[in-house]
Amino acid sequence: MNIAYVCADRGVPVLGHKGASVHVREFVTALAALGHEVTLLCANLGTGNALPPVRVIELAPDASPAAIAETKVRLGPRNRDADPLLRRELGVLAADSRLAARVVASLDDAGVRPEALYQRYALFHRAGEQVAQTLGIPHILEVNAPLAEEQERFRGLRLKELAEEAETQTFRHADHVVAVSAAVRERVLARGVPEERVTVLPNGVDTARFHSVVSGRTIRERYGMNGKPVIGLVSSLKPWHGLDFLLDSFEEISAAHPGALLLIAGDGPGMADLQARVARENLDGRVILAGHVPHAEIPCYLAATDLTVAPYIPQDGFYFSPLKIVESLAVGRPVVAPELGQIADLIQDGVTGLLFPPGDREAFSRQVVSLLSNPPRLQAMGRAAAAIAATEFSWQKNARRVVERMTQLSQARIHP
Repeated sequence: MNIAYVCADRGVPVLGHKGASVHVREFVTALAALGHEVTLLCANLGTGNALPPVRVIELAPDASPAAIAETKVRLGPRNRDADPLLRRELGVLAADSRLAARVVASLDDAGVRPEALYQRYALFHRAGEQVAQTLGIPHILEVNAPLAEEQERFRGLRLKELAEEAETQTFRHADHVVAVSAAVRERVLARGVPEERVTVLPNGVDTARFHSVVSGRTIRERYGMNGKPVIGLVSSLKPWHGLDFLLDSFEEISAAHPGALLLIAGDGPGMADLQARVARENLDGRVILAGHVPHAEIPCYLAATDLTVAPYIPQDGFYFSPLKIVESLAVGRPVVAPELGQIADLIQDGVTGLLFPPGDREAFSRQVVSLLSNPPRLQAMGRAAAAIAATEFSWQKNARRVVERMTQLSQARIHP
């Protein structure tokens, strides 16, 4: 098929290192590997990783003063006193008001005639449905999080009513919605979308790069980890990733395994506090902060560990589909994680990893210690993890299912 993929969220740099960026690149790469022609239209190309093997068109958001002024007039006087958050939201709305026409024009200029549109849901953005209507093609919407809820909770949201209205209409008007987890699906259904129009597809993994043959020797040598048990965490160091919980637990784990090391790969808002705590508690040499790691090197970092952890803190309505878990499993590393949301579906407890009650530090520490103390069991779990991930969690499997839905929708348009 000829597929147009729209990612209108400027906070998702396609070539960047965050999980959302990886998701976009890996999914379009999987589509291309299956023989489909893909045109990716994005708001922010970014830097840091190689271009995916698809046509890429960057459409920087049009948030000019004139466009914002038009949006203010459209929204009415109550929205004219713009604080920084409101100015940002007005800019997004202004960009979206022009985006559909820009996408259609860009596709036309490139000589692209898409047969289906795939859109990554972005806050306030409704241009995808307009593009699909203009071109007369099916529109599949990918929803990775309840963004209006997330924005209000973590960053602040001024135009809440408008954001929720746009979210509801975007969900309802899509021909089909791909939700990244069952919890996200429930939020989509709550917006009035029929059950038969929502499919759950967890995050995947590129099994050509993440597999059990990957060697971690270079990483172990780089950080002096040879001969020592290594616990790994790949993280963007967000508040809900449980970094303090992990360091508190590491003291208990170290009591049972004094030579154990903790390798944390990634960077983010929690890095400064993490560095300060490592220095304050004299954990240098025992806790290794690798910092930012290009995604191409993540397989080797995972392979350098004996097991990995995903110590999310307890939270209601956990809706994430953690990339770090499926990537670790694919490399053949068992994962210890809380029994939260979709995590319990990704990890087969006692087979590919171990689960523990959310927030129970003692239980978490016991699970990690039990694996480090039983190498044959740990290795057997690793083999099972790699085998299951290769068949259940590949991006190409996700891509096939999406294309099947696109084909069904296209045929329904021809033969209603």
